[in-house]
Amino acid sequence: MKIRILLLGLLLWTGMVVAGTPVSLEDIQREWAVAKYQTAEDDQEKAFEKLVARARQRVESNPGDAAAKVWLAIALSTDAGVNGGLGALGKVKEARKYLEEAEKIDPDVLNGSVYTSLGSLYYQVPGWPIGFGNDDKAEEYLKKALKLNPDGIDPNYFYADYLLEEGKPKLALKYLENARAAPARSGRPVADRGRHQEIDAAIAKAKDMLD
Repeated sequence: MKIRILLLGLLLWTGMVVAGTPVSLEDIQREWAVAKYQTAEDDQEKAFEKLVARARQRVESNPGDAAAKVWLAIALSTDAGVNGGLGALGKVKEARKYLEEAEKIDPDVLNGSVYTSLGSLYYQVPGWPIGFGNDDKAEEYLKKALKLNPDGIDPNYFYADYLLEEGKPKLALKYLENARAAPARSGRPVADRGRHQEIDAAIAKAKDMLD
């Protein structure tokens, strides 16, 4: 009886693994949005650890998929921002590595998301000697992203956020308005709502800086 129960448990576990094996980019995108915008702060650490594992699984099973590498990088960098600590720098370095690999496969993947993500890393990560942050590289990548996707919500938002960091609120407002007017993204309502909240907060910040 014990053996039968053990075998049944193993079969159920194996079935769960098999059932959970296919990880689509749509699943990863949706889970990222839920983890970032709809998960309590105390629960985000576990949510992003799970998401990174699933995104890594997607990359390992599809090593030539540039989009999968971009989303693993996004998951890693968001995880680093949420959890912080000594491991954060290692996560953002790994994220940069996957973005650079994705660029070599398809630089235009996901409407320039490689460059939006690289740009955001370069202005948010500390510079030398702590990290690899570099404002000049950040602006270069963010402008590449805008060239590929001039009406996109993310390239406009992140370039505006960079400009706020650089103390240029008037110019930032232009790109924030572009971001607010960006067309909705198919299948990503949660991410769009969350990003619009961030855009509204950035607009308020820019106006305060101008007062």
